[in-house]
Amino acid sequence: MVEDREVARAGFARRHGWFLAVLAAGTALRVITMLGYRPALWFPDSYTYVVTVMRPRPDLVRPAGYSMFMKLLEPFHSFGAVTAAQHLLGLATGVLVYWVAVRRTRRWIATLAAVPVLVEPYQIQLEHLLVSDTLFMFLVVAAVALALSGRPRAVTIGLLLAAASLTRTVGQPLIVLLAAWFVLRRQVRPAWIMLVAALVPILAYGGWFYATYQRAGIVGANGVFLYARTMSFADCARMNPPADLKVLCDPRPADRRPPSQEYIWAKDAPIVALPGITFTEETDDLAMRFALLAIRTQPLDYAGSVLGELGRSFLWGRPVYPDQEIYDYYQFPETPPGPPGRYPARVGTEFAKLYEQGPIGTSIVEPYAGWMRGYQDVARLPGTVLLAVLLVPPLVSGGRRLRYGASGGSGPALWLLPWSVAVVLLVTPAAAAEFDYRYVLPAVPLACLAAALSCGKGKEFTSDISRDVQL
Repeated sequence: MVEDREVARAGFARRHGWFLAVLAAGTALRVITMLGYRPALWFPDSYTYVVTVMRPRPDLVRPAGYSMFMKLLEPFHSFGAVTAAQHLLGLATGVLVYWVAVRRTRRWIATLAAVPVLVEPYQIQLEHLLVSDTLFMFLVVAAVALALSGRPRAVTIGLLLAAASLTRTVGQPLIVLLAAWFVLRRQVRPAWIMLVAALVPILAYGGWFYATYQRAGIVGANGVFLYARTMSFADCARMNPPADLKVLCDPRPADRRPPSQEYIWAKDAPIVALPGITFTEETDDLAMRFALLAIRTQPLDYAGSVLGELGRSFLWGRPVYPDQEIYDYYQFPETPPGPPGRYPARVGTEFAKLYEQGPIGTSIVEPYAGWMRGYQDVARLPGTVLLAVLLVPPLVSGGRRLRYGASGGSGPALWLLPWSVAVVLLVTPAAAAEFDYRYVLPAVPLACLAAALSCGKGKEFTSDISRDVQL
């Protein structure tokens, strides 16, 4: 019996050797990162998340899903435990991509699909940042993987999407998208079950939010962020806004204005100059009215602005955007970052010390940190390659239709689900906020999975991977 198991394991390693090698490389890179940057890298948003951990209540800007994830790890009293968990989630995401792809395509194609999430340096650096994107990426990929498994677990998928939506609000459109997927595949009952399973936690969180602020929703910043998005083109001379909205106008020409985020956080921004905090209900409603008026008055300018922001996702290079400070947060640093400047972050620093039960900061240890900086200098997934990956499924599918005609299947092609989710994850920030490099990364494994599935050979490999999983 022992010999049989050893033979089975050897056969598994032989069949999936290339993937296991990539997985081992990804693991090694993450170990080096943890050795080089101890215990974690900080982002301005990190401090807000920690405040919610130590003082549980809904935040007006960000839902509390990531803070609850950090709360689960609080008994370790180490932000290193948080980054370690995030690195494991990154590896698990690569495994999920391979697991779904290898059942329907060749092993080398499935391995290629998992490469970006496993060894891309900016992905690894994002996992080492105390931000919500790695958790969000894993939850979404897990939901998509289950939806493609052939035996949809509707309740689990719904709960995963609810957790994703309460981690980043961009997850909310995905609930409708996956429900539509089930309906298109004539699985109406799983669609309803999934919707209920997703909406119950979100409504419960909404009740908590309402009890805290007497406002409907799960955040209180949608209007402010959309207002900032429209300030890249909004022309008050054309809009002719009513008197109460004119205070939000910027007289500068659109091509001389700062990036959208400055209209939320900069001290001289029109909305920041209003009485009270930026995210009061009155201010958010005012900002939403301004944004909707701008979109109605200048729909083509809005569309062009969204396409311009989306286009940043597909550049070959990596130009500085939205500013040098934010850009540098996505690089492995040579020196420890300085203390936070904004007041909310300074408050978060004190809570972070309670979480860690000691001083916080980032220790940079050589030569490990230098190895990761050098790796990041030479290896990355260019945006143009991501665009090519996104084009593979429709091109391959269209070519097959031209050669063989319509397949006559009972539902949409499998690649359509991860492809659509990837597109939504790329378009939504560009439409509702602005482009950010870290917003692109959660879409990458889904785009790669879609490309792999579009190159598949049906179900001929299913029994092989099923046997291996049982081993």
